[in-house]
Amino acid sequence: MHFPEIDPVIRQKAEKIRLLALDVDGVLTDGRIIYDSKGEQIQKFHVHDGLGLKLLQKAGIHIAIITSRNSKPLIKRCEELGINRLYQGVKDKNSVLETLKDELSLENKNICYVGDDLVDLPVLIRAELAVGVSDCHPMILPYVHYVTRKKGGEGAVREVCDIILIAIGKNELIMSDFLK
Repeated sequence: MHFPEIDPVIRQKAEKIRLLALDVDGVLTDGRIIYDSKGEQIQKFHVHDGLGLKLLQKAGIHIAIITSRNSKPLIKRCEELGINRLYQGVKDKNSVLETLKDELSLENKNICYVGDDLVDLPVLIRAELAVGVSDCHPMILPYVHYVTRKKGGEGAVREVCDIILIAIGKNELIMSDFLK
């Protein structure tokens, strides 16, 4: 089985990850906010990201979604993916991260955070593996360890999931489920 090469520094960071925390708008989505004629928000999520998140959960990695906005479509997507650590309407993402660290007995070295803009900086600077999506705001680039090849909402989260799975040695095991 051939898996993509990972920079040794990124691999070393990813080996320690036990929690993947994500922003939503611009990370799990393309960042656009669309409303229908009734004023209800519409969001689109990439199926590859969803499978990556499911595979990480299967590998024992915790998933948390931390967003400053509130979204009914996001609640539905998290239900579909079995993600129960959803924090919406958050003004201080770092306080949520600190609560998660206590709850899960983790340290900063166990956290990967994926963001796209300045509101993510307080968490990015604490994460062992700080990731910016390829279309992130350039002002966060000095604070991330890795920039995805894919854009937010277009498979960037799956790229991060794959890196973690490969680094922790679980990709072969998980792939075998699909090759039966």
